[in-house]
Amino acid sequence: MHREKTKVIQIGDRKIGGGNLVLIQSMTNTRTQDVSATVAQILELERAGCEIVRCTVPDMEAAKALGQIRKQIHIPLVADIHFDYKMAIAAIENGADKIRINPGNIGGPDKVKAVVAAAKEKNIPIRVGVNSGSLEKGLLEKYGGVTAQGIVESALEKVAMIETCDYENVVISIKSSDVLMCVKAHELLAARTAYPLHIGITEAGTVWSGNIKSALGLGLILYQGIGDTVRVSLTGDPVEEIKSAKLILRSLGLRKGGVEVVSCPTCGRTRIDLIGLAARVEKLAEDYPLDIKVAVMGCAVNGPGEAREADLGIAGGQGEGLLFKKGEILRKVPEEQLLDALKEELDNWK
Repeated sequence: MHREKTKVIQIGDRKIGGGNLVLIQSMTNTRTQDVSATVAQILELERAGCEIVRCTVPDMEAAKALGQIRKQIHIPLVADIHFDYKMAIAAIENGADKIRINPGNIGGPDKVKAVVAAAKEKNIPIRVGVNSGSLEKGLLEKYGGVTAQGIVESALEKVAMIETCDYENVVISIKSSDVLMCVKAHELLAARTAYPLHIGITEAGTVWSGNIKSALGLGLILYQGIGDTVRVSLTGDPVEEIKSAKLILRSLGLRKGGVEVVSCPTCGRTRIDLIGLAARVEKLAEDYPLDIKVAVMGCAVNGPGEAREADLGIAGGQGEGLLFKKGEILRKVPEEQLLDALKEELDNWK
């Protein structure tokens, strides 16, 4: 089922589903009880482009901290709950814009009803989260281990627990660290439900390996029109998750805006520090909200021609380089001035 056909859900001041923009989400790694540290990290995530943020709520101190955190940030706040239904209710009472629970591990039907009643009172969405690592024994036996079919069945059973409480303000999240299993599970789930889906490859890994697995998995899922919010789960600074998510969405044509930096892989013709220069250009480009492509090429002979589709670019030579625009050479500058020349063009871009 494509995003245009999914149910529209309101999370704080944002809407997902029904063809709305795929929103970028991340999760803090601070102690939620440390309000100042958590707020500081969320504000940094906001500046990077995060649009929904999730905080863990392991105890009542963390639940109460949500109220103070919520007043100091500008994006919807999601409370992540495990096992204790009281934390879910407390999070709702303290201003969470959405809660994430697994209805199967918070204490039984009565506890689920209590959480749903609290969510219903404030019209707070419930994200039903199921991971491949937490599949029930019965489903493991039925499908002979962890499978995409088992993940989907588990998720829909949990959603049914909420629906029996006459509540359909629901978002579903199913995750696996197995990329192809995760893709298959999302395909199966999208065909069986109209609820919005939060997508991600869980436990993807470090910034290097996690980015590769996430780009593959999320790309395959999103390309099919599946997914309404997205998180790139990385072991590292959560700001890196936002950078990666933005690039994945932009590469799929689901987002515009932000400078896209392309660079050649270098070869024997390269006579400048292209690797270092490309990294500096990429860092520089983060500060410009321009919807343009910037090329960093290692060869002054072929560079402008090969990067003709770029709006702006630089190409290196022997101790010097060319600054070009739409394939046309603007001027030749010394190597050490290439970055400054590019910055000047970006500063004055119209």
